Amino acid sequence: MALKDLITKKGLELLQDPRVSKLMQDERVMKAMMQAIQLRGRVQENFDQRVEELAKTLNLATMKEIRELKRSLRKMDQDLQKAKAEAKAAKDALASQS
Repeated sequence: MALKDLITKKGLELLQDPRVSKLMQDERVMKAMMQAIQLRGRVQENFDQRVEELAKTLNLATMKEIRELKRSLRKMDQDLQKAKAEAKAAKDALASQS
């Protein structure tokens, strides 16, 4: 059993415990959990920003730039396929007129 599965299973078991349910209803606990979740988000955002700055300093492509390049490449590929289809249709139309 993978670690993630084990943690998920144990977490679900804990949530079924009435003591945990009562604890989760405490406003202070909920507030602390929300702050922990927000802290994690801020830390992740700060880390991502530092990585992006480092990538720019080292002249490396970032994940965001790679996604944009892939998106542009897909769009150009679609445009090329459409242009080929139009060219083939025009060629066939000329051939049928002759």
